[in-house]
Amino acid sequence: MTVTQRLTALREHMAAKHIDACLVPTADFHLSEYVGEYFKCRKFITGFTGSAGTAVITQDEAALWTDGRYFLQAARELEGSGIILEKMGEEGVPTVDEYLASHLTDGQTLGFDGRCMSAVQGRRFEEQLGKQGVRLEPDADLVGEIWEDRPARSAKEIWELGTEYTGCSRAEKIRNLRKALEEKGAQWHVLTSLDDIAWLLNLRGDDVACNPVFLANVIVSPETLTLYVQEEALPETVRQALAADGVQTAPYDEFYEALRAIPDDACVLLDSAIVNYAAWKKIPEGTKRLEEQNPTLLPKSIKTPVEMENMRLAHLKDGAALTHFMYWLKQSAAASARDRAEIDRETGKKGVVCEYDADGQRGGVMTEISASDHLEALRKEQEHFLGLSFDTICSWGPHAAIVHYSATPETDIPVEDHSFLLVDSGGQYLEGTTDVTRTFAMGETTQEEKEYFTRVLKGHLALAAAKFKYGTSGLSLDALARGPLWAVGKDYNHGTGHGVGYLLNVHEGPNSISYKAMQGRRTPCVFEEGMITSDEPGFYLEGKFGIRHENLVLCRKAEKNEYGQFMEFEILTLAPFDLDALLPEMLTEDEKATLNAYHEKVYAALSPLCEGEEKEWLRRATRAV
Repeated sequence: MTVTQRLTALREHMAAKHIDACLVPTADFHLSEYVGEYFKCRKFITGFTGSAGTAVITQDEAALWTDGRYFLQAARELEGSGIILEKMGEEGVPTVDEYLASHLTDGQTLGFDGRCMSAVQGRRFEEQLGKQGVRLEPDADLVGEIWEDRPARSAKEIWELGTEYTGCSRAEKIRNLRKALEEKGAQWHVLTSLDDIAWLLNLRGDDVACNPVFLANVIVSPETLTLYVQEEALPETVRQALAADGVQTAPYDEFYEALRAIPDDACVLLDSAIVNYAAWKKIPEGTKRLEEQNPTLLPKSIKTPVEMENMRLAHLKDGAALTHFMYWLKQSAAASARDRAEIDRETGKKGVVCEYDADGQRGGVMTEISASDHLEALRKEQEHFLGLSFDTICSWGPHAAIVHYSATPETDIPVEDHSFLLVDSGGQYLEGTTDVTRTFAMGETTQEEKEYFTRVLKGHLALAAAKFKYGTSGLSLDALARGPLWAVGKDYNHGTGHGVGYLLNVHEGPNSISYKAMQGRRTPCVFEEGMITSDEPGFYLEGKFGIRHENLVLCRKAEKNEYGQFMEFEILTLAPFDLDALLPEMLTEDEKATLNAYHEKVYAALSPLCEGEEKEWLRRATRAV
């Protein structure tokens, strides 16, 4: 069915159930950022494929809200559907709450699946819409009920991650959790976020593409810790290991009934921004609820010494793959420049011809997808590579201006021998999670392209070199990265940095770098030693080009003196920045020193992994400026 046909079917179903508006969020039952195919109701009903967005469908209108990363992509994917694009945060654009308040009246009903909505949002609807006489129907999986060929819920095998990778045993993490609950005066804890559960129990799975997590919930009582999990996904050896550490297991679908059994006089700690509304409603009303962030959130973000050292190794492997890829790109572009007349005559296509394909032979015209596939093949050559940490963003020219563009067979275009190829990619290794972006000059670049390439790099270097007092959050650091763009009245419509998990989600809080407070976050997160965060300013000109420079950085303690404890960043990512698009005269002496020191580090680490002409090329690629 087309999107229009699906909307028609949904409206007929809504009318039969006497529901006037249907809200369809992106989330699964665990409010995850990325979700399995079973949970992609919003994608099914709108056709929009981005990782963030909320749809509202009434009998007369349909609208989709998404953030600045996806404005261009959503406009393209919604074209012809009749769905209105609501650009979140833009002047004059209503919030979802405001839209519903203005479109629903006394006696009407809002339907949604309460398992896919946070308790905070559901309670806000109760209060705000309830005042208008609007009824809520939170048990309405309306889209799922018309989705005839809906994929099955994933139940991939769960496996253990040993302490040689985590640096902390499951038993110790559980003891620390119980101690944290005791300090808060809570006897019970409801934990539903998949990354927290995987981290706490030193388990990993494959129920969400690129995120090695598994579908599960946890209830901690004074005497027990019970994991509600799909039984077919749990091998007997893992079940026994859990039991040895005092972890009971129960069927995944029994979780909601188990919530009803919590005693009325219990004190339950739960994060209402993460626990879903359906779960919240099942907990007996008499219980005392401590609404605080999960006690696992902060320790999960602070990597152990073992995790830190493993992450360095993961980035060495990942940097080697990306550097091999950059060499391949540059050799291909150079060959195309030499042989342009011959290439055009032979292929009839305009674009860079691959110097080598995946089998080491001269290939055809390079496209966004073929380049992305080649990078993935290089990562697969690395030991302990488990898969990508997110779908690779490989975008040339105008496509790079779409912040989270992901090529499809329908949108795939040749990579031409001018302008930029932006590649944002990462891998999952037993040693950790990587995320790196490089913007490559594929031949001649304009003065405008070079100027903004350099401005974005100036911002990146300023943040990487930051030294700051303990107690600082990303709200304060963000201006360092944006400064060179703000100076000329320009900006980018996404955060500068996000936390990164250890063999977990590539986007993981509480640490972040943005001048805007994170939605649902109670207070800005102070940077602690051991936190890993991205440094990724960018700039995008619609219809022309996009630029982003990203490394992952590890927060470390610097000196402590009479002014207090100072902090700094250790750069984990190892791969050259493309100096072919740089205007060195725009850099200060300090910026040059920072860039040159980084490139010396890259060369020292990666040159032993390169041979012959590639090693000579790497020396030039990391030359001092």
